[in-house]
Amino acid sequence: MYHLNDPLFLAIFNTPVARIIVKADAPDFTIVINNSAHQQITHQQDAAITGKPLFNVYERRQDQGGDLVYDGLMQAIKEKNVVFVPPFRYDIINDHDIKQTIWWHIDITPVLGPDGIPSYLLVTTNDVSDQIMNQKALKDGKQREQELNDELSVANIQLASANEELAATNEELAASNEELLSVIAELSRAQEELKQLNDQLEVNVLNRTKMLEVSYRDQQNLNEEITAINEELSASNEELIESQSNLESHIISLAESESRFRNLISQAPVGICVIRSADMIVQEVNDGYLEVLGRTRDMMENRMIWDVVPETAPAYEPIMRNVIKSGVPYIAKEHPVKLTRNGIQEEVYLDFVYEPVKNANGVVISIMVVAIDVTDKARARQSIADVEERIRLAIEAAEIGTFDYDITLKSMVTNERLDQIFGFDHSVPLETLIRVVHSDDMVRVREAHQEALLTGNMLYDVRLIHKDGSTHWIRLQGKLYKDINSTPFRILGTILDITEFKRLQQQKDDFISIASHELKTPITSLKASLQLMERLKDKPNPELFPRLLDQSSKSMTKITELVDDLLNVSRMNEGKIQLNKSHFKVSEMLNESCNHVRVAGVHELIFKGDKDLTIFADEHRIDQVVVNLVNNAVKYAPDSKKIYLHAQKVMGFIRIAVQDQGPGVSPDKIPYLFDRYYRADDSGFQVSGLGLGLYISAEIIQRHGGEIGVESDLGNGSTFWFTLPSEP
Repeated sequence: MYHLNDPLFLAIFNTPVARIIVKADAPDFTIVINNSAHQQITHQQDAAITGKPLFNVYERRQDQGGDLVYDGLMQAIKEKNVVFVPPFRYDIINDHDIKQTIWWHIDITPVLGPDGIPSYLLVTTNDVSDQIMNQKALKDGKQREQELNDELSVANIQLASANEELAATNEELAASNEELLSVIAELSRAQEELKQLNDQLEVNVLNRTKMLEVSYRDQQNLNEEITAINEELSASNEELIESQSNLESHIISLAESESRFRNLISQAPVGICVIRSADMIVQEVNDGYLEVLGRTRDMMENRMIWDVVPETAPAYEPIMRNVIKSGVPYIAKEHPVKLTRNGIQEEVYLDFVYEPVKNANGVVISIMVVAIDVTDKARARQSIADVEERIRLAIEAAEIGTFDYDITLKSMVTNERLDQIFGFDHSVPLETLIRVVHSDDMVRVREAHQEALLTGNMLYDVRLIHKDGSTHWIRLQGKLYKDINSTPFRILGTILDITEFKRLQQQKDDFISIASHELKTPITSLKASLQLMERLKDKPNPELFPRLLDQSSKSMTKITELVDDLLNVSRMNEGKIQLNKSHFKVSEMLNESCNHVRVAGVHELIFKGDKDLTIFADEHRIDQVVVNLVNNAVKYAPDSKKIYLHAQKVMGFIRIAVQDQGPGVSPDKIPYLFDRYYRADDSGFQVSGLGLGLYISAEIIQRHGGEIGVESDLGNGSTFWFTLPSEP
């Protein structure tokens, strides 16, 4: 495969994207080469796998995407087109003999031979484990949230039932208290009446005794009165006995009611604690509440609540006091509470209620606290929210537009970025968005939607025409959802602005075309010179032979310059360019630079500025930048006979500039001048070069900690400048 030795191919193949090349010799798919990025992620060195069948090196595991890869390779050979293999799992043994579970996404590009048949397959590999894991985590989180919601619904139903029984018990208790108070009041009145009767009896007896001395008849009357009094006293005693019996009955009923209340608290599926309002003493607490607080029964019963949980007192004691004062319940949902449980401080999330319990007079006599630990639910919801936030941030960072189209209602929901991509500052109907699509691309849109009806997926690139007439490229990727009757009802998808990608792709294609032309011209000249010298080797021509040697030398020099540019770009991308800094005079470097221009005698290089400026930098690389800027001036301003070299110190920086008097640069091209492969000339091959000079210059200046730029006015020339720190 002759491409492997081509410098241009190597520069492209060795980019930091994992790639491997195999022969199209199914079913072996013999490995030809893999780049360093592929070696790094698969832990397979090139020398160890070259020449071996692909599935001898990477076992064809049917449970880990083996058939997907094999089918993709066969499809690429058959269709002679790029094949995108969906994500699959394939475990890798790393350098420490540890198995790593990794999800992969690959695309397979056939390389056609002269006969139009695929000879090789270029396989590009991407590790998409993070994306797959994030999707799985989101799915698991949603499932866990649903389970927690179901559990919470059951708990809420149970809590509602417990509240109803508790309310009934409170009503019974209040009624019993009222009856008891009534009996006690009747008993008190009876005792008072009995005392009054006893007092009256003593008085009457005394009076009657005195009267016996006066008259027997009076004595007889006195006896009758005493008998009547005794009868009244007997009746009063019977009433007192009946009242005491009723009181005992009510006390028994009250005890039974209290027992039912205690059982209800004990068996409740939620944490319950009853606190006396007068002194905050814990009267009742069930196991559920003890579990929530991480306390034992001995630690809580008959103790002041804030002595038991002092860490919560500052925040919640005022709230409980307000409930006692106002009689209004306090309800908290997923409230974060810091508790010290088993000696460890934890933050838990609770649903709880401070419910006031009132007596017959409406006075709050106790507080019933009902609490449920919902920490797992709250954290699961927070995890899902975090995942959704990360996805949202990722979408925003990637500047991806999203849409949700309801096929039944014919309505679509879009995010702000999608509206911006289509050239709008607000949401618009689907029909308006469709009108922005280039008319020539509507056939592609319809075909993609028809294919989605069969596959469920859609992926296509189309052009948009904005209101200002500008053209923008977008890539739409979506998934079509169907109901149980296989009727489409929804499309979810993303839209990405790939205008810049298309521009760079076109720029790359132009560069390959230009590079081919630029390399072909000196190579053709060199080949012709060598062929002619081969014919003249037996009969050398003294006049022609030196010219042929000179022409061959020039061709080799041109080839070397082009290859050096390519190698410089490759080294910069890999961070292999080292700066050998030293102190030197700027004026001396500028006067010694660009001798090839001075020797040609067409342009005059004129120095202006401070001749004594000294700088600490890599003199060879700075000279390379100056040569690139002067060469650009010679190429694009051939009629500018004078080219000025400026050097001055500005605000702690040394500013060096190359000024010509040419036609200048169009303002719309200035932002791209320092991009890789960009050429400002639109006239094809009229100007030689690969479009790498300014890109290399910008990289060198940035590595020195400086800046580079251009000032240009159409018709008045251009000034390319760069700055370097004046102090090391």
